[in-house]
Amino acid sequence: MQKEEYHIPVMLNECIEGLNIKPDGVYIDLTFGGGGHSREILKHLSEEGSLFAFDQDSDAVKNAIDDDRFTLIEDNFCNLTNQLKLYRITQVDGILADLGISSHQIDCAERGFSTRYDADLDLRMNRKQVLTAADVVNTYTYEQLKKIFATYGELSNAHQIAKKIESSQIEGIKTTNQLKDVLQSLAPRGKENKFFAQVFQALRIEVNGEIDVLQKMLEQTAPLLSKDGRLVVMSYHSLEDRLVKNYMKAGNCDGNVEKDFFGNVLNDLELVNRKPITASDEELIANPRSRSAKLRIAKKK
Repeated sequence: MQKEEYHIPVMLNECIEGLNIKPDGVYIDLTFGGGGHSREILKHLSEEGSLFAFDQDSDAVKNAIDDDRFTLIEDNFCNLTNQLKLYRITQVDGILADLGISSHQIDCAERGFSTRYDADLDLRMNRKQVLTAADVVNTYTYEQLKKIFATYGELSNAHQIAKKIESSQIEGIKTTNQLKDVLQSLAPRGKENKFFAQVFQALRIEVNGEIDVLQKMLEQTAPLLSKDGRLVVMSYHSLEDRLVKNYMKAGNCDGNVEKDFFGNVLNDLELVNRKPITASDEELIANPRSRSAKLRIAKKK
């Protein structure tokens, strides 16, 4: 597969501008995927510059870039600080995270990320881990399921979804189409695609522990950044974006603003853009997957 076909980077130019790259700097791409963002970062680095990229998906690792300035780390980005210590890196000039799943993952039927194909209910970013979406729908209790679909899917009928799934656990739900069949009667007419996208989003977040992992990663970024270093994060749903916004504004994922004796906000970061950047009309036409993307940028004080 061609690298550019693996994933079309969303808001590529905006991300690169946001990083404000210094040619001899040290940069981190936390979501390597097809390497689109990484290749563009390398174009802006001198021979003295370096780029470290993270990805836990074995498919993405196959896209590694042959460049002396580049290092690909096959691990979850929540292990950011510990992994960089192995390379004696304690300060970096910029960190980029594109939190969306790649086009390759969506288009790869057997991964179960897309509602368009019938496949095993998998949804694992890291296929070495044990828990799958099939495990969730077949073993979780009604209360656990309701919480997942209400919180991670933001679905108003989460209780009905949980009930339908629970009542189907005896027969078992193994594939994407079986799950869709079980829930078909609950899908609002004319909005079926959105409904199932939210259902699968909720399961994907649970399977991969995405919210906890994101929070752990964010909390490591400010201490790693050098003065004026940039944190550039692109999110695709409100749960992610809320954590990113809170962290950049308040210095913590809860969004609780803490001040010192003189009333100064205790936060090592300051916002570069007050409002999130969204894709241009041209990009929305060329890459429909960019429609929900929100890009936020902060820098180290």
